[in-house]
Amino acid sequence: MTRAARRDADPVAQPQDARLVHTALAVPAMHCAGCMGKVERGLAALPGVAQARANLTARSVGVDHTDAVTVPDLVAALARAGFAAQPRASVLVEPVSAVRPLLAPLAVAAFACMNVMLLSVSVWSGADGATRDLFHWLSALIGVPATAYAGRPFFASAWSALRHGRTNMDVPISIGVTLATGLSFYETVTHGAEAWFDGTLMLLLFLLAGRALDAMMRDRARAGVDALLRQAAPGAMVVADDGATAWYAATDLAPGMVMRVAAGERLAADGVVLRGSSRLDRSLLTGESAAVPAADGDRVLAGTLNTDAPIDVRVLATGEDTALADIARLMEAAGQSRSRYVRIADRASRLYAPAVHSLAALTFAGWMLAGAGIYKALVIAIAVLIITCPCALGLAVPVAQVVAAGALMKRGILVKDGSALERLAEVDRMLIDKTGTLTEGRPVPDAATLAALRADEAAVGLALASHSRHPLSLGLAEALGARGVRAAELSDVHETPGRGMTAQWHDVPVSLGRPAAASGGMAAALAIGTAPVRLIGFADALRPDCTDALAELARQGIPASILSGDGVAAVATVAHQTGLTAQANASPQDKHEAIERLSAAGHRVLMVGDGLNDGPALAAAHASIAPGSASDVGRQAADVVFTGASLRALPQSVAMARRTMRVVRQNFTLAIGYNLLAVPLAMAGLVTPLIAAVAMSTSSLVVVANSLRLSFTDGERA
Repeated sequence: MTRAARRDADPVAQPQDARLVHTALAVPAMHCAGCMGKVERGLAALPGVAQARANLTARSVGVDHTDAVTVPDLVAALARAGFAAQPRASVLVEPVSAVRPLLAPLAVAAFACMNVMLLSVSVWSGADGATRDLFHWLSALIGVPATAYAGRPFFASAWSALRHGRTNMDVPISIGVTLATGLSFYETVTHGAEAWFDGTLMLLLFLLAGRALDAMMRDRARAGVDALLRQAAPGAMVVADDGATAWYAATDLAPGMVMRVAAGERLAADGVVLRGSSRLDRSLLTGESAAVPAADGDRVLAGTLNTDAPIDVRVLATGEDTALADIARLMEAAGQSRSRYVRIADRASRLYAPAVHSLAALTFAGWMLAGAGIYKALVIAIAVLIITCPCALGLAVPVAQVVAAGALMKRGILVKDGSALERLAEVDRMLIDKTGTLTEGRPVPDAATLAALRADEAAVGLALASHSRHPLSLGLAEALGARGVRAAELSDVHETPGRGMTAQWHDVPVSLGRPAAASGGMAAALAIGTAPVRLIGFADALRPDCTDALAELARQGIPASILSGDGVAAVATVAHQTGLTAQANASPQDKHEAIERLSAAGHRVLMVGDGLNDGPALAAAHASIAPGSASDVGRQAADVVFTGASLRALPQSVAMARRTMRVVRQNFTLAIGYNLLAVPLAMAGLVTPLIAAVAMSTSSLVVVANSLRLSFTDGERA
């Protein structure tokens, strides 16, 4: 476990520097790069705070500070910055959904905008007098309450900032919407010729759509910690000193207790085997596909599966002191990196509000000095506020990400974090796990051995294998079934944990189980009466198109290496088949450290893995991909998941990511060009608030249309 991970685990924990403590705070209202910057700056300004780092995905902030700074001091500093906060008791807390609060305002804005637009068609067509007034009043009846409701996310954020003497991107938006709605209502009451309810609703619709798209991608970014909780057992049977047994929930377990773990159960805590011997499936922790033996005195970990026989385990660590919690902390600490576009947005957010306020104020003052009158000057200032709303800029990244994610989904590639496309486009080095990633992750019997079996041997082997759920039995049954073998009729079928299947076939004893002697790899022994025992070897086959995919990645400038928790012999075989360099026996910490070393050397690392042991590495890498067959933790920690069997998904994902970033840069150019052209026209009084809203919407549609080109791209070339 890393020091940073341990600090992120608890609300207050002692880091390596004895003069500092670390506090983790939940900040539910943090929703954008500007919010992150305000949170960090607000805390950094507090005397005694050494560092503050916000995590937008988890809606939290980690603070290193001296003993003199208390948690209430930190909460008060965030309150002054306009953010409610509370101590975060654990990393094992599911973050609040970012998109759910936006759905109702988005729906209201869309419904109201469509209806008001229909009413406005008559006014645009030349209706006047009582007819125009009627349509204006109907628009007001729909538009005013809809604006008040749909604009709440912006109004609340703006008011919170202004209450504490600050500003943010939502302040000019709120001012523009409020003034435009108020002036439209004034025009309606005074029988004026124009009202702009449609423009304000259209503005809110596009702003909410951009924010909801961004929040949707962020909600899907990572739920790895939640998945980790599902890997540990909910509790265990505890054996008392007098031999009595009782069920304890995992939260009630304590060091020193003795757990009795039956075959087929997962361990609820870390410990040491006290009595018994068995074999444990540790694939979630180490990636090793073969179960490992565990006997008296051996250390065992929470989340591993006992496959063979009951064992008694003395508890050594529970809850957040287990290996599972260590991995969760590594993932949490690794998930706080910032992307380049997030940093750009952070800097832009500091300049946007004051720049827009200044432009609108200068426009109003200039037209007043020119003798235009307060009404006309106010209308032009409102047009400036509306036309400068950052809808196109706000949509530039999320729309391109969503379109690219949709195009990849059609190919069986799921993008869970929109910002991952940016990071994936930048990778120049790849580390890939062996079991379940380069390989299919399931044992496949040797084809030559199966071909050499007699018909009766194959029939008996299939019958025995079909009665067991052991991975080798499943692999054998699938392979024999694919060869058209029909299962023999057996009687007196029994499965002995740790030994295998036994039965009677025409009064002849038959068995399928563990070989009597070590075979140097995965193998099963098929015995029929006194006939010679058939030893069936198993191997983990490479995925389809593995070599072609690795070659395509190399052409994209991404050399690869194997980083696996499997043993040296198994890794060496795959390394020879693929021609890659490899590191074997790598623990989760080893994988995490390997990525840190490459990152320190200037590389941007792509991690591809499938197991729980890959979780910290997937989270720490610049970008990460997991197969659909991965563990819950692997799938949740990864940025991208591919559901097919072929590794061609890797170069396809990289190629799409690079195309997406080109489109994003084009979108930024279009959005900035729009503002450079439109703002002077608005300041010159050539644009009404309605035209400003239409122009703003048109710029947004241009950005959307440009992003839609990604849905028609194909191929693996970047």
